[in-house]
Amino acid sequence: MNARQHESHLALLTHVEAAKAPRADLDAIIVPNGRQAAYLEQAITAAKRLDAHLLLLCSMRANASSAALAAKRAGVRVTAIDMDLLPARVVPDFATDELLRFGRFHRLADTSLKRNLGLLIGSLAGWKRVLFLDDDIKLPDPDDLAAAAGMLAEYPVVGLANAGMPDNSVVCHARREVGAAQDTFIGGGAMLVGESAFSSFFPNIYNEDWFFLLDERWLRPAALIGTALQDDYDPYNDPRRARGEELGDTLAEGVFGLLDNGRGLADADERYWAEFLEARREVIRTTIARVVESAIEPAKRARMVEALKASIGRSHLITPDLCVRYLRAAQTDRVRWHEHIRDHRGSLGIEGALTALGVGHIAQPGTDGRISTGAKRRVGCC
Repeated sequence: MNARQHESHLALLTHVEAAKAPRADLDAIIVPNGRQAAYLEQAITAAKRLDAHLLLLCSMRANASSAALAAKRAGVRVTAIDMDLLPARVVPDFATDELLRFGRFHRLADTSLKRNLGLLIGSLAGWKRVLFLDDDIKLPDPDDLAAAAGMLAEYPVVGLANAGMPDNSVVCHARREVGAAQDTFIGGGAMLVGESAFSSFFPNIYNEDWFFLLDERWLRPAALIGTALQDDYDPYNDPRRARGEELGDTLAEGVFGLLDNGRGLADADERYWAEFLEARREVIRTTIARVVESAIEPAKRARMVEALKASIGRSHLITPDLCVRYLRAAQTDRVRWHEHIRDHRGSLGIEGALTALGVGHIAQPGTDGRISTGAKRRVGCC
């Protein structure tokens, strides 16, 4: 079955020249905001240029009041939500979460929750075209967004090509650094989504954006256009990053390897995963050996080896049965989310959408320059 990790999945995408694409407006730019307001400059500039609503989903080091004020001072229509005040069960419980909740693969990140909330709000608000933009992404040519939005008439999802720091897992970063061929793919950091894809969901796992692209059997049609720049970061600064990525990276690389070979999700059985897991571990072992033998600066080399050992240690906890059960749970969740979105369709506008969900928000500045706060009714939905 040729169960191995591939160097590239770009053949799965349609590549479009921005200059040849039709133009369209964006309804909103959705930012899963985890950094200070200064990191929102790119999103604010793009929202102002495209006259799009800016939806900021704030947690960690982000402050909803500061974020909203920065956007308002630039003349941008903005809604900022403090994720700590989110009512219970705005987003439904997922079987994938339940499967991993009490084990070592449980993930505390809230990125998937933010992206799903953005889709839900967009569905109720009546938005047709949205951009997910991370707060560590730069846009060298904001006009690319209008071209990408125009392609949403043909493709449910359109990603911008990352020309900055490669957005890869620790394992893939290390492979590239020792000279192995290693490509990147489109990701949620700079991804436009059309209304027809709101019924897909982001599971709480590394590579959640790759899983978002899947339907019941295959890959949703997706295009690549324009350019985005990922800020630099050190992928080896903490071995916990590698451990946290391993299950999601294994599952995504395994599934997309099947897609590269013209196969579908139905072929991802236990036999396939047994072969793929061994191939994945061999990739990591080989990469460790090449790092050790490389001329990479010693301190960095040591960090790389420690991170890769963390990856392979976590890999040995992944079983073919777990892989099969996770993909089955993801299919259950896909149906559950589709029904949830179906029950939350509307054209209520942003204020109406938030009121319907009982989500408190910060949006409008008063005459004194302060920011007013929307109602914080704690209303759950299922």
